[in-house]
Amino acid sequence: MSALGKVVRSGVSRRRVQSIVVALTTFGAVTSSVLSLGLLTAVQAPFEHAFSTRNGAHLAVQFDGSKVTAAQATATAHAAGVTEAAGPYPIAAALDTAVGMDCPDKASAGTDNHAITVTTRPDLGSTSGMDQLVLTQGRWPTGPGEIALPANSYADACFGSSVVFSSLPSKPSFKVVGFAGSVTNSATAFATADGFARLTAAGAEADEQMLYRFAKAGTDADIATDKQAVAAAAPAGSVEAGQSYLTAEQQVTGNAKAFVPFLIAFGILGLFMSVLIISIVVGGAVASGIRRIGILKSLGFTPSQVARAYTAQAMIPATLGLVLGTVFGNLLAVPILGAATKQLGAASATIPLWVSAVVPLGALLIVGVTALIPALQAGRMPTVRALVVGRAPKAGGGQRAQRLASRLPLPRAMSLGLAQPFARPVRAVLVGAAVLFGVVSVTFAVGLESGFNKYLDTSTSGFNIASKIVEPTADVGVPWGRYGPNDPRDPRDPHLDAAKVAAALAKTPGTKAAFGWGDSGASMVDAPIGGEPPVVYTISGDFSWTNMELLSGRWYAAPGEAVVGDKLASAAGIHVGDNITVVQQNKQLPLKVVGINFDTNAGDYTVMTDAATFTAAGLTPHIDQYNVELAANVNGPDWSTSAAAALTPLNASVQPNSDGGKNIIVIIMGTLVATLTLMLMAVAALGVLSMVMQDTRERVHDLGIFKALGMTPKQTIAMVLTSVTLTGLIAGLIGVPLGVAVEKATLTPMGNAIGRHLPPSVSHVYTAGLLIPLLAGGIVIALLGALLPASWAARTRTATALRTE
Repeated sequence: MSALGKVVRSGVSRRRVQSIVVALTTFGAVTSSVLSLGLLTAVQAPFEHAFSTRNGAHLAVQFDGSKVTAAQATATAHAAGVTEAAGPYPIAAALDTAVGMDCPDKASAGTDNHAITVTTRPDLGSTSGMDQLVLTQGRWPTGPGEIALPANSYADACFGSSVVFSSLPSKPSFKVVGFAGSVTNSATAFATADGFARLTAAGAEADEQMLYRFAKAGTDADIATDKQAVAAAAPAGSVEAGQSYLTAEQQVTGNAKAFVPFLIAFGILGLFMSVLIISIVVGGAVASGIRRIGILKSLGFTPSQVARAYTAQAMIPATLGLVLGTVFGNLLAVPILGAATKQLGAASATIPLWVSAVVPLGALLIVGVTALIPALQAGRMPTVRALVVGRAPKAGGGQRAQRLASRLPLPRAMSLGLAQPFARPVRAVLVGAAVLFGVVSVTFAVGLESGFNKYLDTSTSGFNIASKIVEPTADVGVPWGRYGPNDPRDPRDPHLDAAKVAAALAKTPGTKAAFGWGDSGASMVDAPIGGEPPVVYTISGDFSWTNMELLSGRWYAAPGEAVVGDKLASAAGIHVGDNITVVQQNKQLPLKVVGINFDTNAGDYTVMTDAATFTAAGLTPHIDQYNVELAANVNGPDWSTSAAAALTPLNASVQPNSDGGKNIIVIIMGTLVATLTLMLMAVAALGVLSMVMQDTRERVHDLGIFKALGMTPKQTIAMVLTSVTLTGLIAGLIGVPLGVAVEKATLTPMGNAIGRHLPPSVSHVYTAGLLIPLLAGGIVIALLGALLPASWAARTRTATALRTE
C-alpha cells in the first residue's frame, strides 16, 4: 500500500465516529432521493407509455341515445379544440351482473359481480385507431353469447363460465372468454355487435360514446373546458357523462405518488445535512490534525496529496452510505410500486436504472466538493505554521461572555459551559445547524405521523366506529343464488324493519344512540364512467356521534337533500348546491347536494340521504345495519344479551364491532416516515457528538486545569452538556416553525396525489400540546449528541489531561 493509502486508512480508522456519521448522512439522503425521484418516474412511466402506445383518449363522452343521433354525435368531432375523434360506439352503462351458477368455484357461483359498462367496437382486437384495447387474458368475443370483462373484476376460478346481467328483465347470460380493458377506462366490458344487440333486446338502454383527443388537455381545467366545447356542439342536454384520462391516471398512480412529496422533503433535508456534517467532519479533521498535517508535509507530502488524503477520508464512508442507500431505496420501493401498474396489465414497475445511477453519482459529487474545500485548506497550510500552531482557542476568546455568565445564579461549571459557544462562534453555528436540521425533521415527521393517524381515524370514523352492530339474521338454509348477502336487489332479503329495530334498541338499557343505514340499490344518473359505481345509502336516525367530517357544506336536514363523497364529487364535478338524480325501480329521485364529506370506509363514491327521501317517493328504504353507541360504563356483553332478546323476534342479531381495517398505504407511509426521521435525528445527534468531541479534545488541557482546581466528574459533565444547551434551544425555536411550514407544504400535494381533499383534522394537527415538547427537541438532540463526549471528559485523568499539549 502506498504512503498516501496508509494515511487515508489511518485517518478513517482513527475517526470511527466521524466515519459512521458521514456514512449515515449519505445513506439517509440517498435513500430518500432514490425513492422520491424513482417513484415519481416509475409510477408515471407505465401509464404514459400505455397511453402513448395505445393512442389513449383524453376524454370519453357518453351521449343520451334518446336525445342524439349517431350523426349528431359524429359531428362533435369538429368541436373547438378537438384534434382527433373516434366513434360513435354503442354503450350501455351501469349494468348489474352476477356470477353464473356454472362457475366451478361454488363459493363464487351466483354472487354479485358489481355493475359494468358494456360497449362494442368494429374490431375489438385492432392495433390502430384511438383508445386501443388490451387483452390481459383469454381471447376477444367472437359470437353474440360471449363477452370480455374488466381485468381483475371477475374470479379467476370462474374464467370460462357465465356472467348474468341480473338488472335486465330477461337476465341474459354471456360466456366470459377474456379479460380486457381500456387505458383510460372508457368502458369496462366488451361484446360483439350481435352480443350488444342481445343486451338492448333484453332491456338495456343504448347510448352513444365518442372518444376525443384535444390540443390542450394537461389539467382538469383543460378537460372541463374541452367537455364544455363538446357539449356545445351536441344537442342540449344530450351529454350524460365524461371520463377523463387524468382520472384514470390518478387511479393507477395516485397511491404511489402520495409518497413522493414527503420523500422529496426528506431527501432535501438529508442532502443538506450530508453537506453540513461532511463539512464539519472534514473541517474538524483538518482543525484537529494541523500538527499531523505539518508532519506529513515535512515528510514530503505535497499539498495535492494532503488534500487528496483528507478528501478520501470523507469519501470512503460516504461511498459506503451511497451504495447502501441506493440498494435500500430500491428495496423500499417494492411494496409501494406493487400495484402501480396492475391496472394497465403490465409487469410491476421498478425504479429506473438511471435513477439508481444518477442520484448516487450526484450525491458523490456533492460530497466530494464539500470535502475538498477544507481539504484544500489543509494542503495549502505552511509546514512551519502547521508544526508550531497550538490547538487551544485564541486568548481572550469569549471572555466577555464568561464574565456575563459568571454573574448568573448558576453553578460555576454551568456558567463556564454556557459561555463556551461564544469562544468558538463558528463551531457553535455548525452545531446549531446540525441540531436545526434534526428539529426540522422531527417536527415535520411528527406532523406527518399525526396526520396519518388522523387520516386513519377519520377514514374509519364513519359507519364502523360503532360500539355494536345490528344486522339481519342470515337464513343459512337458503342459498344466495345470484346475489351476495344483504344485497339490496335480492327480493328474498327483507332487510331490517327500521321502525321496529329502532324502537327495540331505544328500549334496551345502555343504548345511547343508534342509526340505521343500507345500500338502497339505487343508481346515480350521469355517474362517471369507469371506476366504482356510486353507492346510494339511505340512513335512518342520528349519526352525528360518528364524527364523520365534512369538507364543505352541511349535513342533510330534510328529505331530498344529500351528502356526496369527496371522490365522487371530484370525479363528477359536483359542488354544494348542485342537483343530482338517482333511480330506483325506474323512479327518478332528484337530490340537492348540501355537503361534501370525507369518508373512505363506506366507499370512495357515495351518496348519503335520509331514508325519508325514499319513503316520500313511495319507495322502501333498505336498512341493512344499525350502528349503536353505548352509554358510558355499560358492559358490552350484558348489553348484547339484552338486545338479542329484543332483536331475535325481528330477525336481527348483534355482531362484534369492526374497526374497518387499516389502510396499508398509510401504514407504509407512517413506517417510512418514522424510519427516515430516526435516521436523520440520529445523524443530527452524531453531528453534534462529532463537533463536541473535537472541541473537548482540543480543550483537554483546560479540562486538566479545571480538574486540578477541584472540578468533579459530575461538574465536568454539566459543563460540557451546558455548552450545547443554549445552541440547542435556539435551534429548536427556529426549527419548529420551519418543520411546520415543510409539513404544510407537503400535505396538499399528497392529498392531490390520492385524489382527496384532506379534512381539517388531518391538515391541522399541530396543537400547543404538540408544539411545546417539539420546542425542547433541539435541547434533547444537542444533549444526546454531547453526552458521550461529556462522559469521556469526566473520565479523563487530571495528570493525563495536563500532560496533553
